[in-house]
Amino acid sequence: MTIIEVDEYQTIRVPGLRPSPADRDLAFSPELRKRVELRWLADGDLEITASSHVGVVSLDCASIHIKPKLVGRELAVLRMLDYASGLPALHHLETTRDLPGTGPHLRDLVCLLLTIECEALLRHGLRRDYVRREDSLPALRGRLLHDRQLLRRFGQLDRLECRFDEFDANILDNQLCAAALNLAARTSADETIRARARRAATEFSDLCPTAVVDHQLAAQTLTYHRHNEHYRQAHRWASLLLGHGGLADLYETSGPSGQAFLLDLNSLFEAFVTRLLEEAFHGTGIAVRTQPALKESVAYRDGRRYTTIMPDIQLTRGHGQTAWRRPVDVKYKLYTDRKIKPADLYQSFAYATALSRVGSNETPTAYILYASDRDTTPEEVILRRYDGSTAAQITALGLNVPSLIAALGTPQLMPALAGIRTAVTSGKPAPQITR
Repeated sequence: MTIIEVDEYQTIRVPGLRPSPADRDLAFSPELRKRVELRWLADGDLEITASSHVGVVSLDCASIHIKPKLVGRELAVLRMLDYASGLPALHHLETTRDLPGTGPHLRDLVCLLLTIECEALLRHGLRRDYVRREDSLPALRGRLLHDRQLLRRFGQLDRLECRFDEFDANILDNQLCAAALNLAARTSADETIRARARRAATEFSDLCPTAVVDHQLAAQTLTYHRHNEHYRQAHRWASLLLGHGGLADLYETSGPSGQAFLLDLNSLFEAFVTRLLEEAFHGTGIAVRTQPALKESVAYRDGRRYTTIMPDIQLTRGHGQTAWRRPVDVKYKLYTDRKIKPADLYQSFAYATALSRVGSNETPTAYILYASDRDTTPEEVILRRYDGSTAAQITALGLNVPSLIAALGTPQLMPALAGIRTAVTSGKPAPQITR
């Protein structure tokens, strides 16, 4: 199997690959084209155009590994995911460091962490619960279903239609783990991880033969309490493995062999920054609201809503019309060595103006937090009226992502959070120009 490594947002051409019909079908899949573009050119080369999604796409002719460039190694991506979710699930990192070679790719890391969590569940003993069942039995058990007995077995007494509760391990908590383990055992590229997942999947299947679940429905249905709280981390890796990629053939045991596991670093970086701000402003009286909808900001003159605008994050203090509000736009873009795109500036200026108060002496202000590979100095961009007065201002701050990831779980994180808090709340007034 040919392994092709591509950095995020990179375009490369690879000669000498002969795609199978399944590979061509996968390349034209609309769901995959949203994440990475694969094009077989007239001269036989494969052109790969990566976006902000990182992970692995497995073809019959090659395995494409899209590597994170700014964040660091694949393990750093999982550290971001771990921190953003608020679950300390990477306490098994020492195990991943002991793997031979350069280590597994992102999807195999998820397979490994899922397997480790499920092995811990097996050692602890799989949870059982009462499950309602209906069956035809030779003796009465539970409640007799009179209507069904009359319709199906009128005049027969050798079999009884019963409804009963059975204390069983074949419940949703275990079914979700079993489904993900079966997928990991079939599709992991690392032989050691694949064998380890297969052993765990076999033990789960002995007690939980039902291993076909709707992971989206499971995520909405499952609630955690003292009896199943220890399943939470295994469920997170299981949902991540089953849910990302979005390709139907990811769940097939036969047919097209193309498979994809891709994480969107745009969404992940936004969740990561949100958690950073929540910790930075904890105890300060400033609340961090995610995706607040400004429904009435853009409307027709008669009051009818035209559209809804939605900042990534809104910082608020106080209540009602006198509350202090600041919009924050999160961008996973390398603005360290280049100017912010005008479209991003216009968007933030609109947010700042929409959240400003009439009669307030404060200049409408917004913040853009973007990803950086080093420490940066906050920059201020000002929107001026024709007479030179300030209409709105934006503070752009680059977050040193590698440094922040390295500081997670250490005392060094607190100074970094303090720096973010100071930069966002400094509130320097914009200079005025008199014409």
